[in-house]
Amino acid sequence: MKIIQVAGRSNSGKTTFIKKLIPELRAIGTVGVIKHLGDHEYHLEEEKDTTLFYENGADITTGIDSEKSVMAIHSTDLDAILDFYVDRGICFAVIEGYKQRSYAKIVIGNIEIDRCVLSNPTPAEVIQSLHLFDDYN
Repeated sequence: MKIIQVAGRSNSGKTTFIKKLIPELRAIGTVGVIKHLGDHEYHLEEEKDTTLFYENGADITTGIDSEKSVMAIHSTDLDAILDFYVDRGICFAVIEGYKQRSYAKIVIGNIEIDRCVLSNPTPAEVIQSLHLFDDYN
């Protein structure tokens, strides 16, 4: 699985870039996206069964409707989530944030960061440069 890490300041366009990159990656393999929420906390919907199961200690709780599945996992360990992606056969893990991690990075905007391999690229440039990104096994 290739790790494609996208870093940049808040409101620099990281999410917009990732939204454009996903279809390009999907054309050649499966894609998973991990968003580091940082100071923003994600809220599970109150009083819903899947939330109650999570709050009562289920390691993973999953809600499935006619179009999708939504999971809440009792883990904040990036490597555990990446292991989950590998086990699911994901080809590309796009990570938004986690600047402190040592993976090769795409920088959106204007910041200095370790292991920047592409700065403000187009999705096509990323596809052409996949060999620059780290493999996760």
